Amino acid sequence: MLQRIQTVFLFLIAVSMGLVLGFPIWEKTGAGATETVRLTALQLVYTKGISSTITPVYYLAILAIAIAGVSLFTIFKYRNRLLQMGLCAINAILLTVMMGVVLYQTLYKGKDYFNPDDQGNFGIGFYAIVAALIFNMLANRFIRRDEKLVQESNRLR
Repeated sequence: MLQRIQTVFLFLIAVSMGLVLGFPIWEKTGAGATETVRLTALQLVYTKGISSTITPVYYLAILAIAIAGVSLFTIFKYRNRLLQMGLCAINAILLTVMMGVVLYQTLYKGKDYFNPDDQGNFGIGFYAIVAALIFNMLANRFIRRDEKLVQESNRLR
């Protein structure tokens, strides 16, 4: 049924991925504030003075859209809890891949830019990914709890 708590968590995953698409994931500012680096779901922009270099990172946006799509699809598969658990596992893998790519871009490639000692600041987009991981874990937990409840009721019949 759509009024279950896991539906709320699955919807919050989709909202979190919308936040990833709309807000910056990571930013780093140089000492003179003339150099900046910003990572969004679509591009990595390095600005020095008036010139800027744009590196496309469309795969982050594709991952965010895929994660949101899988979570919205999972909401409407409420009659098949085993399929829901499988889709949550796929979402967990996709979220882990997304987090790994973001951390690679920020911690490894971010050092290539100015001041390697400065890690930069994570933005709302990064924390939305973390929130989506937590929401996915909670949704999977409540789906498993429903399945366990159904199995116990079938055993009593």
